[in-house]
Amino acid sequence: MRLVSWNVNGIRAVANKGLLVPFVEELQPDVICLQETKAQQHQIEVQLDGYEEYWNSAEKKGYSGTAIFSKTTPLSVTSGLLLKDIKKFTMNGDAFGDPHSEGRVLTAEYPDFFLVTVYTPNAKGDLGRLSLRHTLWDPAFLLYLQQLEATKPVIFCGDLNVAHTPDDLANPKTNVGKAGYTSEERDGFQNFVDAGFVDTFRIFHQGNGHYTWWSNFSNARSRNVGWRIDYFLVSNSLSNRVEAADIHANVMGSDHCPVSLTLRT
Repeated sequence: MRLVSWNVNGIRAVANKGLLVPFVEELQPDVICLQETKAQQHQIEVQLDGYEEYWNSAEKKGYSGTAIFSKTTPLSVTSGLLLKDIKKFTMNGDAFGDPHSEGRVLTAEYPDFFLVTVYTPNAKGDLGRLSLRHTLWDPAFLLYLQQLEATKPVIFCGDLNVAHTPDDLANPKTNVGKAGYTSEERDGFQNFVDAGFVDTFRIFHQGNGHYTWWSNFSNARSRNVGWRIDYFLVSNSLSNRVEAADIHANVMGSDHCPVSLTLRT
């Protein structure tokens, strides 16, 4: 079973460039998880034969959003962070709006696991959203994953907007303390690992040079001056079923490239 995750940075733009169908034909995923769709479902007709569509779009038009395209009908699909104690995590009131209304989380339940696609809030260049992320979003999202895991194993994927270790970005020394590489964001990712979730890419690939996002400036992508901020993590109980985890840097259409996970069924 192959699962693919991609921050498309606007699904309409990717489709209009004629790059969406070739991406699917090349990778042949059973499930596609998308982030930053920047569209409502009615705004685009996606021609992907054999897939069912599930969307969680932001209330704000042209912003954020997630989607899942699946060849197999999930047992259930839910939008948002459906926490039992959601009142502990009041996330409204910051300058960028309420993350709960931004279409950032979409969960599909399958017979032997939950699949969660997430578009984690960016800390912003001035770190204006770092506090929200560190004290509210990351703890709430981890609690949500643990809540799901109490029922069955969890796979989660998407743009987590953080490079976990120095090997996950080309220039770690010059980016210390900047958005995507602050100690707060890295600690948030480490909390997933400490809770038992496995970064599947690192099962198979070590060292640097493996990136999923590149700046649009200074020919960063052609020079491979990038960041690994897109991930597949799985519950430890699923790690023995992971056959492959890859980055598909050759797939164009976004400033991110897709990442994939292959599971033994």
